[in-house]
Amino acid sequence: MTIEVLNESGAEVDEKAIADLARHVLDGMRVHPLAELSVLLVDEAAMTELHEKWMDEPGPTDVLSFPMDELRPGHMSGGADEDGETDPGLLGDVVLCPTVAEKQAREAGHGTAQELELLCAHGILHLLGYDHAEPEEHREMFGLQAELLTSWREKRGG
Repeated sequence: MTIEVLNESGAEVDEKAIADLARHVLDGMRVHPLAELSVLLVDEAAMTELHEKWMDEPGPTDVLSFPMDELRPGHMSGGADEDGETDPGLLGDVVLCPTVAEKQAREAGHGTAQELELLCAHGILHLLGYDHAEPEEHREMFGLQAELLTSWREKRGG
């Protein structure tokens, strides 16, 4: 699995922890081991530009997801070959804004690293086709997110 984390935000972020969490989420969702994911951390100006351009919403946001291939848990784009093996693909990009995450973390009463973990997992689930517009979708997506983050924290010993 290729996970690239690029920090263009100017904020101090543990890029290895973000990559390790992303790997944990993708493994937990049974995404092909040769899939590729990019996580980009940007400042508020860059996030505002992306948010306005792609979502037609003002100001910065915490996380945006830009899917590439149509990947879903347990199978990949390109379908399966005659042996039932699936093809790897480019999952897409998750864009995080650490300064927005920091503000949200303060409001939620936990650390910025924990908020970035939550946002990264959330963004990856969006790349995998999950959404939270409807109550049933919301329960499913946030339930999965909570399970993945709990298993991640247990794995790390806290």
